[in-house]
This record gives sequence, C-alpha cells and structure tokens, in this order.
Amino acid sequence: MAGFKLKGAVAAALLAGSLLAAGSALAGQQYVDSTGFAASGYDVVAYHSISQTAVGTAQSEAVPGSADFTAEYNGAMWAFSTAANRDAFKADPAKYAPAYDGHCAFGIAKGGKVPANPHLWRIRDGKLYLNITRTVVGFWEEDIPGNLVKSEANWTTLEKANSPKDEVPQFNAKQAPKG
Repeated sequence: MAGFKLKGAVAAALLAGSLLAAGSALAGQQYVDSTGFAASGYDVVAYHSISQTAVGTAQSEAVPGSADFTAEYNGAMWAFSTAANRDAFKADPAKYAPAYDGHCAFGIAKGGKVPANPHLWRIRDGKLYLNITRTVVGFWEEDIPGNLVKSEANWTTLEKANSPKDEVPQFNAKQAPKG
C-alpha cells in the first residue's frame, strides 16, 4: 500500500508540474493597436528576409501586411504581404511572432508593458524584438545582451499583465492595413 501511495504522490507531483509548465507556456495578451492587427498589421515573417543594419543605425522599414492574407494567433489577427508568408507563420507562429507579445523590448527590460513601433526592430538569435521610439532603440542597443537578461527576468511577471491601450508614438497607423 505504501508503494501505491508513493506512486500516487509521484503521479500527482508530475501532473502538478506539467500543469504548471503548461500554464507558463501560454502567451500573455498580444499588443494590438487601432489597426486591429498584431504588429500594427506589418508582416512579421518578412522581417526575417530583410537585411539588418549594424547596431546603432536605423533598420529598413517593415513590410506592410494585407488584409487579404491573415491568420489568427494568441488572440490576435496578423496580416502578411503574401500567402506564402501567412502559411509560414501558421506553420510556426512562435518562430515569427515578436518577443514579449509585441510590446517594447526595452520597456519590458525596464519593468513595464508599452506599445512597440513595427519599424523599430531587430532580430537577435532568430527572435524579433520591437521597440517604441528611436531614442529607446538607442538605449536598447547600448547593451542588447544585458537588456535581454533583464527583459527575460521581468517577462515572467509582466506576461499576464494587461496590454496597454496606448497608440504607438512616432508611428502613423493610417498607413497600416485595417482589421
């Protein structure tokens, strides 16, 4: 009987651990602005084919998505420039969705969720990071590795917090596709 109880206790602990792990794997609330799309309607797959500039220099502008090519993920609608990009996203959305549910990476490093501008981006180790303003990009890029350590540590508590309803400063949402 003692062996049964031990097995039952081990099974219960394993079940609790797997439920905890499953809960932590769930994404938080995706940032969606007035466009009605995640990433302000820009094609998150296309970032991976744009040549990045050197740290400290402005990146090329993001590729706008189209309301003709959309997919749903993490409670949000995403727009893509081509059907092929939409399909690539659908096959592996976690690969392409921006870090921190599309919130400003430096904001997360500093301990808060703020919107992010789709034109202020950088891919690091295959992951897309967005920031809010050009000034913030400068702070982010002064120490990307250190800021990533802070962001990852802060994200464990910030992930479940509500997304801001603020619009992205220095970004014209009228140029993005409408949801």
